[in-house]
Amino acid sequence: MSDLFNVADIFGEDVFNDSVMQERLPKKVYKDLKQVIEEGKDLDLATADVIAHEMKEWAIEKGATHYTHWFQPMTGVTAEKHDSFISAPLPNGKVLMSFSGKELIKGEPDASSFPSGGLRATFEARGYTAWDCTSPAFVRVDAGGATLCIPTAFCSYTGEALDLKTPLLRSMESVNEQALRLLKLFGNTTSKKVTPCVGPEQEYFLVDAEKYEKRKDLIYTGRTLFGAPAPKGQELEDHYFGTIRQRIAAFMKDVNTQLWKVGVTAKTQHNEVAPAQHELAPIYSQANVAVDHNQLVMATLKRVACQHGLKCLLHEKPFAGVNGSGKHNNWSITTDDGKNLLDPGKNPHENLQFLLVLTCIIKAIDVHADILRESASNPGNDHRLGANEAPPAIISIFLGEQLQDIIDQLVSKGSATHSEKGGKMDIGVSTIPEFSKDATDRNRTSPFAFTGNKFEFRMVGSKDSIATPNTVLNTIVAEAFSDACDILEKADDFETAVKDLIAEYAQKHQRVIYNGNGYSDEWVEEAAKRGLPNIKSMVEAIPVMTTDESVALFEKFHVLSRAELESRAAIKYETYSKVINIEALTMIDIASKQLIPAVIKYSGKLAGTINTVKAAGADVSVQTELLKEVSSLLKEAKDALESLKKIEAAAAEKEEGEELATYYHETVVPAMEALRAPIDKLEMIVDKEIWPMPSYGDLMFEV
Repeated sequence: MSDLFNVADIFGEDVFNDSVMQERLPKKVYKDLKQVIEEGKDLDLATADVIAHEMKEWAIEKGATHYTHWFQPMTGVTAEKHDSFISAPLPNGKVLMSFSGKELIKGEPDASSFPSGGLRATFEARGYTAWDCTSPAFVRVDAGGATLCIPTAFCSYTGEALDLKTPLLRSMESVNEQALRLLKLFGNTTSKKVTPCVGPEQEYFLVDAEKYEKRKDLIYTGRTLFGAPAPKGQELEDHYFGTIRQRIAAFMKDVNTQLWKVGVTAKTQHNEVAPAQHELAPIYSQANVAVDHNQLVMATLKRVACQHGLKCLLHEKPFAGVNGSGKHNNWSITTDDGKNLLDPGKNPHENLQFLLVLTCIIKAIDVHADILRESASNPGNDHRLGANEAPPAIISIFLGEQLQDIIDQLVSKGSATHSEKGGKMDIGVSTIPEFSKDATDRNRTSPFAFTGNKFEFRMVGSKDSIATPNTVLNTIVAEAFSDACDILEKADDFETAVKDLIAEYAQKHQRVIYNGNGYSDEWVEEAAKRGLPNIKSMVEAIPVMTTDESVALFEKFHVLSRAELESRAAIKYETYSKVINIEALTMIDIASKQLIPAVIKYSGKLAGTINTVKAAGADVSVQTELLKEVSSLLKEAKDALESLKKIEAAAAEKEEGEELATYYHETVVPAMEALRAPIDKLEMIVDKEIWPMPSYGDLMFEV
C-alpha cells in the first residue's frame, strides 16, 4: 500500500459495522438486529443464521479463514479460540465454508482454565461465550492471517460472570434504567436510552527490542526490578509534547493505520512526561465498545512495536524515579438523541437537571470512594498512585471554579443564583486573535476531575482493562439516581423538592470536593480530618469488594452477586501474590546469576589493579577505598539476597488468599527493596563493560 492514503477511505474497512449490515442484510433482518442492539429484544435463531452467513461471506472476502469468540476473562487481557469456517468434507473431496447462527451466538471455551475464584472447580470445564451484538465484529489481520473476531461475554455453566464485560453490560443497563427515570421527572419523553460513554487515554513506554531482551526483569515482569537513575530524567520537561522522533513517528503511523481499519478512533498522539513515554487517545464511544477498543489499542501497540524493533511497556511503573503510566478514563452519560447529561449549559446554576446529575455523582463518589479506589487497584499501580506523578490514593473530586462557586452557594444559601463566566482570553499580542476562555481551570492532581462535560477518572493503571472502573462508576451512579428518583417521584411540588435535594446532596457530600494540590502532604492531613479513606495498596483495597454495603449495592442493581464478588476478591488476592512472587524470584535469579557475579568480577579486577599499582610503588589509596566500598555493598547485597530467598520460601507456609497476599505486601516487597538498594548503588560504581544489563539511560534515551 502507498504511504499516502485518505483516513476516511480506510476507517472501519475491517469492521462489520452498520453500513455493512445495511448493505448486506435483508431489510427485515437488519431491522430486527437493530432492535436487538438498541432495545434489547430477543434474537431468534433464524435471524441469527442469516446474520452469521453474511458475516462469514464478508469476512472471507477480507481473507478470513477462521472466526473466534473474542472475550475478556479475569486475566486483564483478551482470550480467543480459533475455528475455521470449513465444515465436513463433501463426497467430491471439497469442503463447504459455513458459519451458523448458533456458532455466532454461543461458543464454548474451557472455563476451568481461567481464573474463577472458586466459582468453578477444575473438573467443571463448561463455560459459554455469548455474542455482544452491541460491539461490532471485526476482521483482525496479523501474522496468522485474517480472523473474524466476535466480541463476546463469558459466563460459567451455572450463569455466573467469569469475565469483565458481563458486569459492565449489566451496569450499563442499570444506569440506563435509572437515568431514564430521572429524565422522565424533568419531562423528557423523547430520550429512549441513556448510555455511559468513555474515552480512555492510553500511556505507554517504548524501548529498543535488543536492549529489552537483555533485561530478564522486563521480560518476566514488565518492569525494571533493578536500575540506577540515569544522569538525565524528566526534570527538564523537554520530552513532554516534544517533537516526536522519526522512529517513534513511523511506529505511531502504523499503529494508527491498523486501529483505524478496525474502527478505533485513534485521535491524539504525543510524547508524555517521562523519557520514552507516549500517549494515544481515542474519541468517545459507548462504554463496552470503548473497553473492546482499548484492548485492541494495547494489543496493537505491542504487535506494531515488535514490527519496528521496539517493545511496548504497559506496566504502571517500568522505571523507578520517573513518571509511570496511567489510563485516564473520561466518562460521561449521553442520551440516544444526543444530550449529554453532564453538559452544564450556559447557565449551570439554572440547569436543575444538570445540578441534580452533578450532585448525585458527588454523592456516589463520596459514599463509595472505597469501591472506586479498589476498581483501579493492581500490583503495578501500587508503585504509581500517590507518587507525585499520579492521583493520590485518596479519592476526591475537582469541580473547577465555576461549579465550585455554585456548590458554595448551595451550601451557604441553599440555592444558586449565578454562574461564573469564562470570558475572552487576550494574551497581549495584537496578531493573535482573542478566543473564548473556559470558565474553569484543570487539575491534573485530582483523581476524579470535572473537565467541561465529563469526569476524568485518572487512577486507572495503564495495563488494566477499563471494564471494572466503568462497571463501578455506572453502578454507584445508578444507585444515586435511584435514590433521588425514589424521593422525587413522591414529591407534591417537584421543583421545590429537586432544589432541596440538590442543596442537601451538596451540603452532605461536599467533603469529597477538593480543588487544590492533591499531591501535597497538607491534603493528606486535610483528607484525614474530613474522614476520607486513604487506601494505599491493592491488598488493603480488596476487602472492600465483599463488605455488606458493596454486596448490597451490586446485588440491588443485578451487576454482581455475592458469589461473583467473593470470586473476584479471591482472584485479586491470588493475582497479587503471584505477581510479587514472580518479581521476587526474578530478582533472586538476576542477582544470583548476573549482578553479584559481575560485581565479584569487577572487585577481582580492582584488586588485581591495586596489586599491580602497589608493586609499581604508586599510591593505591583511591583504588583501595573503592574496593572497600564495593566489598561492603557486595556483602549488603549478598545478605539481602539470602534474606529474600528465606522470606520468599516461607510464603509456602501461608494460607492462600488474604493472608498470603498480605505477607507478600508487608514482608516480601520490603525484602525486595532491601536487595535493590545496594545493587543500584553498585551499578553506579562497576565498570559499564562488566555490568550485564542495559542501564536506564540505555533504555530510555537510546530508542
